[in-house]
Amino acid sequence: MKLSKLAQASLLIGTTSLWAGTVVAENSPQLEQVVNAGQEINQSAVKSQQKIDKIADQIQSKLQQFNVVNKEVDGLNVYISQMQKQVDNQLLELAQISESMEQVSIIERQISPLMARMIDTLEVFVSLDVPFLPEERSKRIASLKSMMERADIAVSEKFRRVLEAYQVEVDYGRTIEAYSDKLALNGNEMDVDFLRIGRVAFVYQTRDGANSGLWNSKTLSWDELDAGYRTDLNKALRIARKQLAPDLVIVPINVSE
Repeated sequence: MKLSKLAQASLLIGTTSLWAGTVVAENSPQLEQVVNAGQEINQSAVKSQQKIDKIADQIQSKLQQFNVVNKEVDGLNVYISQMQKQVDNQLLELAQISESMEQVSIIERQISPLMARMIDTLEVFVSLDVPFLPEERSKRIASLKSMMERADIAVSEKFRRVLEAYQVEVDYGRTIEAYSDKLALNGNEMDVDFLRIGRVAFVYQTRDGANSGLWNSKTLSWDELDAGYRTDLNKALRIARKQLAPDLVIVPINVSE
């Protein structure tokens, strides 16, 4: 019995399907193993990728930290450079200060004898000068001599006081002054008013205005003045005491040849 071509084809397909089904059925455990292995590989790949992502994030974080630290290091390097310059300058200043201190010691050893000579010179000057304010000027010199023996006063302060005493004497030469004191004259002690005009005129006048005199630097004595000076002397005394405004007055003066 012959089959048609369509029947033959259908039979062939059915046979093939049956054979394929038989093959798949026979290989089913192996296929499952392959599928499971593929799934495990995929899971492992996912985990590996997660680890890679995590490591990448860590690397990125560390890189950012490194950049931050690197900037801080650069800033610290600049700061250290500036500080080093300041330290170098301070070391230079310390060296200069040390050298100055050595110089100060040398100057201190030299300045003490200088001040002693200055005080002696001032004492001689006062003794030869016009004899105004004798007690005040003598006390000033005695105070300077006493000061030189004291260890609790710095050399700089001693030198300042010596210069101050010189300045006071200089100022006497360009000021006008009136004061009252006692004067021993002809064996008698009298209360008088003294008038000093710089160092060019040193005059006394008794309280009643009856007697007056001019200090003669050549003879180191008093020259009696004419009564005609009485009015001008009274006016000059009041001006010196700031009881009158400055004005022109006529007073005798010492004239050097």
